[in-house]
Amino acid sequence: MLNRIVLVGRLTRDPELRYTPSAKAVASFTLAVDRRRNQQGEKETDFIDIVTWGRLAETCSNYLSKGRLVAVEGRLQIRSYQTQDGQKRKVAEVVADGVHFLSAPSRAEAEALETASLEEDEFVDPAGVSGGPPASGEPDIHEESDSEPEPETGGKSAGEKPTPKSGRR
Repeated sequence: MLNRIVLVGRLTRDPELRYTPSAKAVASFTLAVDRRRNQQGEKETDFIDIVTWGRLAETCSNYLSKGRLVAVEGRLQIRSYQTQDGQKRKVAEVVADGVHFLSAPSRAEAEALETASLEEDEFVDPAGVSGGPPASGEPDIHEESDSEPEPETGGKSAGEKPTPKSGRR
């Protein structure tokens, strides 16, 4: 069985960051995803709830904002709950394990991120080599929780053949 979803759309609001009682970060936001035009030629849009956890949630909260174009990878989850007046409800949401930024932040957002980064002393050098996000302010926040490690290439680039372990060429 396979439960995998890939969506591309724009955030309808800034991500909302919360913490569980056990201090695990969880962020939620809504993604507007356009469908193909209907028979009358009108564009239709779906509004899909997205949930992220852990470091990915904190990163989304820090770097995403309303209107940003993103690609989300994850799985569909259907939750049931009961309202205060006793009615049963179901909610469909995508639990994301990867989020890719597809649009740059606005100039104002970029300046705010740069100012915040400088105030927090995250950067030692302008290239971001000291452990903070890259100098552009745009981290790569794709996290694969169930991914397999990438095969080692023996330190060679993609076009070179790895040296056999026995030392022979």
